[in-house]
Amino acid sequence: MMDTNSELIKFVEENDIGFIRLAFCDVFGTQKNISIMPSELPRALKRGISFDASAVGGFAGVERSDLFLVPDCSTVSILPWRPSSGRVMRLFCSVNQPDGSPCAEDGRAILRQAVERAARMGYVCKVGPECEFYLFQTDENESPTLIPMDQGGYCDIAPLDRGENVRREICLTLNEMGIAPECSHHEQGPGQNEVDFRYSDALTAADNLITFKSVVKSIALQNGFFASFLPKPLLDQSGNGMHINLSLSKAGKNLFQTGGDQHSPEAESFLQGILDVIYEITAFLNPLTNSYARLGAYEAPQYITWSHQNRSQLIRIPASGGEYSRMELRSPDPACNPYLVFALLLHAGLNGIERKRPLVPACNLNLYEEEAYVQSNGITALPVNLEEAVIAAEQSSFVRQVLPESLLTRYFQKKRDEIAAHQNSGNPHQFDLDTYFRMI
Repeated sequence: MMDTNSELIKFVEENDIGFIRLAFCDVFGTQKNISIMPSELPRALKRGISFDASAVGGFAGVERSDLFLVPDCSTVSILPWRPSSGRVMRLFCSVNQPDGSPCAEDGRAILRQAVERAARMGYVCKVGPECEFYLFQTDENESPTLIPMDQGGYCDIAPLDRGENVRREICLTLNEMGIAPECSHHEQGPGQNEVDFRYSDALTAADNLITFKSVVKSIALQNGFFASFLPKPLLDQSGNGMHINLSLSKAGKNLFQTGGDQHSPEAESFLQGILDVIYEITAFLNPLTNSYARLGAYEAPQYITWSHQNRSQLIRIPASGGEYSRMELRSPDPACNPYLVFALLLHAGLNGIERKRPLVPACNLNLYEEEAYVQSNGITALPVNLEEAVIAAEQSSFVRQVLPESLLTRYFQKKRDEIAAHQNSGNPHQFDLDTYFRMI
């Protein structure tokens, strides 16, 4: 990590850096980059490197299309899979207006504002995503197929699990890039895998997640496979979830556990704040038409409930202690923009604290097998499709408090276009595959 621009320039000079990638994300969470030579780094740090924002999803129209990428010198990372001579360095960037002010649609700036609000209130929120992905075989032209790379199941080993070497290479690569992997294993679906890395502050966690997806896809390709983060690539198998672990601390004390199953009032209000608006923000947590094929099956939640340990709930409190005490939100999927999602969740939780929201009682049943209980107790379900989710988000005053209108206008329009195409396709799942499979 570099603390100053001068340290960064010196690092480039001393470490045979031949190429610099300036990384950022569009509004929909897709990583983009512009590459510069080391000689251009001082200009990038002082003024920024311009790009055509009208060509990047969700940013701007052609009438104000000049935006600038300004590197964050604390996000230095060397790409280990690139040549060792003339090395490739990657930096995440802020997106600025020509006058140097932050771009309203920049997800990193939006998340930074949420983190700053938490700090003003005296809280630190740590985030730990758990991201699942499938590895598929490729054909003779190296194009992806829908044939899983193995037929293994949860925590299987070789020979059923053929992904252990790929996961090992992913973990070693992440470690070289300063991202600490904690565990990896085969997931429930054939060819499905999970690699978990250590929690961190919210902005670093979002950067790390974008990096993680890039690493997985690059390492998979080098091994002759295609990595897919699509929420539901195979309709009859487990979907790809992205469980989000959130801890909350104040004055160095983790508020999510005070003993046994007891939590501080602030942690309970934080959790309730998220429950209060989860229906309204699902269009961002589950942003594709394909996302809703995953929810409600194979341990993916369907109802707005919480409990301890219970994996049929939307939010669970895992059986852990000390620094690992946390809540786990189980509905999001890897297609989301993590900067927007973490910002929405953090603001929701902080609103809950400010309003001292009492936590509703836990639901300790297996909701996959308790349909009668769900109906008789009026338990609210998550949106059943993207259209329902978008309508809820459009009507949400909370969403408009967190995200700028310019971003929402473009986001909702793109989602409505996808919904219409999905409804008119005649084969919804094939539409999902044709539209998202190679991209997500």
